Amino acid sequence: MIWKRWSRSEAVQNEAPAAEPLPESPIIESYKDPAPDTGISRPAFLDNLWREPAEAPRAQPMPRFSASAADDVETGDGTDLARRRLALRDALGASQPVIGRESFAGRHDALSQLITAVEQNRVHVVVYGERGIGKTSLAHVFAETAREARYLVLYSSCGTEAEFSAMFRSFAAKIPRLYHRSVLPNSLEAERGDNFDAMLPEQFGPRELAELFAEVIGTRVIIILDEYDRVLDPSFRRDVAELIKNLSDRAARVQLVLTGVAQNLDELIGYAPSIRRNIVGLPMRPLNYAEVRELLGIGEAAASIRYTDSAAAMINTMAGGSPYLVRLLAHQAGIVALDQRRDVVDGEHGRAAVERVLTDWNTSLPRRVQASLARDEAREHWPLLIAAARAGSSADGYFTIDDVFTELGGAQSQPTIERDIKQFAGPHDLLERHEGGGEVRYRFAYPGVSSLLMMSSAMARLAA
Repeated sequence: MIWKRWSRSEAVQNEAPAAEPLPESPIIESYKDPAPDTGISRPAFLDNLWREPAEAPRAQPMPRFSASAADDVETGDGTDLARRRLALRDALGASQPVIGRESFAGRHDALSQLITAVEQNRVHVVVYGERGIGKTSLAHVFAETAREARYLVLYSSCGTEAEFSAMFRSFAAKIPRLYHRSVLPNSLEAERGDNFDAMLPEQFGPRELAELFAEVIGTRVIIILDEYDRVLDPSFRRDVAELIKNLSDRAARVQLVLTGVAQNLDELIGYAPSIRRNIVGLPMRPLNYAEVRELLGIGEAAASIRYTDSAAAMINTMAGGSPYLVRLLAHQAGIVALDQRRDVVDGEHGRAAVERVLTDWNTSLPRRVQASLARDEAREHWPLLIAAARAGSSADGYFTIDDVFTELGGAQSQPTIERDIKQFAGPHDLLERHEGGGEVRYRFAYPGVSSLLMMSSAMARLAA
């Protein structure tokens, strides 16, 4: 997760400089060199998250949609406000990835590197980074940009059951046969509108596919495999690596772009030295403050509001460089301000947005998980759980006792950490325990717990 990066002082020191230096706010300044979380207790407002909701007043008006399914807003006293809410949602909504350049911000350098790798270097690209760092949004905006340059871009989001021949046959079915070297424009195959899948045998592998793709002329094809980390079948990954090698050896006009959650290139493609010269890795870094401001500017222009420096600093600090969290918190803070009929979003609106997000996250957790987080043991060992969440920031979420020891800065001994961690590793508790390869590893049984812990830790620091 992103949180592990900004929680350490070296992350601030190594942060890529903005195009134009911006003064940091007092909130950001206070995070320059944080001590380990050994003295941080759970923020008091979190206690409200596990209380039963208060009974709603009676005789309230029935809630209604503020706009139709066609996004038409009914005329009336609240028309302008409803339109601004919808505009803010379209500009900063976090429930879906960015698919258009008008809402794309803070990733111009990554987009430029991706275009250069494909256009100038003619290599295949692996985009990797933490969850929520903007990989899918980059893929969609890159696809839009490539299509404008008349590339044929084919996109698919990978699943756990991805199968090589089925997926790539579907890609071949979207490449017109007219682009095959052997087909003339006035031939029967071209006039029939056949596609490349008609030229594939019933059974094929990466070699046969590369031979077919090597015959592409008149265009260039980019195949995007998004969420590649979800693929479980090792043979699928081997076949993709073999396809990359064969396409490169034949100088085919077909290139692959893979995206996935990973800490490094090897986590996605494995140890494949034969294709290292044919691919380039593009790590996605956290957003810096200038880029967060650029993203907020999109919401400001869309909804005619303004985020103060304190609100921007709050969002920047709490998001930890994650574009997803910047959008989520900025959208919620803007809605809070608009609900109060305010045009200026300040730090208090940002704080209210954080509490609203934490409440929503907690509500989405299973009841047994909520109960585990509310019990006395969790209160007592809150810093330990936060350290465990940071330690489990890898793609698979696993961590060891040594990892937690490091996160705590040696403030507790390893035997003590192991003893306390075991309190939360029961069959229906917060942590799962796994043994294998002579090593004991843990991870949170429900991924949303890590996010809640990280953000609550940040809130506690701001309140300290």
